[in-house]
Amino acid sequence: MAHNEAVQRGSMLDIDVSEDAIVDSYPDVLEVLLVDRTTGGNIIWATDHYTALGNSYAPSAQITVAAITGPRQGVIRPRVEKSKEQRWDRTKDKAEVFTPAWLCNEQNNRVDDAWFGRPDVFNHAAATNWEPRRGKIAFEPDGQRTWKKYVDDRRMEAACGEAPYLVSRYDAATGEPIELERRIGLLDRKLRVVSENAADATEWRAWARRAFESTYGFEYQGDSLLLARENLLASYAEYSLDALGEEPSRAELASIAAVISWNLWQMDALTGRPPLQAEPFETGVLPLFGEIEEAPDLRCVIRDWRAKKKYTYSELTS
Repeated sequence: MAHNEAVQRGSMLDIDVSEDAIVDSYPDVLEVLLVDRTTGGNIIWATDHYTALGNSYAPSAQITVAAITGPRQGVIRPRVEKSKEQRWDRTKDKAEVFTPAWLCNEQNNRVDDAWFGRPDVFNHAAATNWEPRRGKIAFEPDGQRTWKKYVDDRRMEAACGEAPYLVSRYDAATGEPIELERRIGLLDRKLRVVSENAADATEWRAWARRAFESTYGFEYQGDSLLLARENLLASYAEYSLDALGEEPSRAELASIAAVISWNLWQMDALTGRPPLQAEPFETGVLPLFGEIEEAPDLRCVIRDWRAKKKYTYSELTS
């Protein structure tokens, strides 16, 4: 099996990325995609929809490679492929409603209208469809809005689910796959700009990585977060093949997976902490000598790749 099949399975036939294929073709990459950079462990399920499968699938249990591969391959599936009952439960519990691609495009267009100072830069939207702009995206010659500044400009999707605002491999509302030239995600747009402007493969790889470093998102439920991370990884492979005519190497994909695991993190937006992580005073235990011993105050961390610093989400939003 060609390496690229692992992350491109789903491009036009099956929207779901195969965890088994990732493990087979890119050893250790799936482990990186499961890392929680705040806790030092793995992301957790944070949903009770898998508890019938055993203790390893409890809401507080970490998601492991073994839990989602081999006999358990396919346990995690995109929302559109879940049962209607499960979709309704998740909508009631966590207000999980995925936005159709045409609406994601409309809202992303507003972001770019403001940045470029002109409308319809990447596509022209009409009703529930859009027509991509042909030719190279134009940037101002005065140096104020260059293609590199656009790639470095930070974007974030809050409560990202499967990240339909960041990468649009498929319409999250219908499951319909979307061809590369029609994609409308915020990261899709950055990667298009990189492909149109990079002088060679070395520059493409460097600036594609910077596009990932400037793209962020957070999600509560672990299965959705993993799907989002996989969608970003698959998108990198697909744009790489399209722009360079070759598959990314194992080291290249592992490096991008590390960026993704930092930039798409698991968080309860109400607390700024990982899901099910109570306030320190709520988790204190009374030891033998009567003094309350507080649990660590774990606040979700974010990495600023340009400054080479880490911040807590709470620091940046307080």
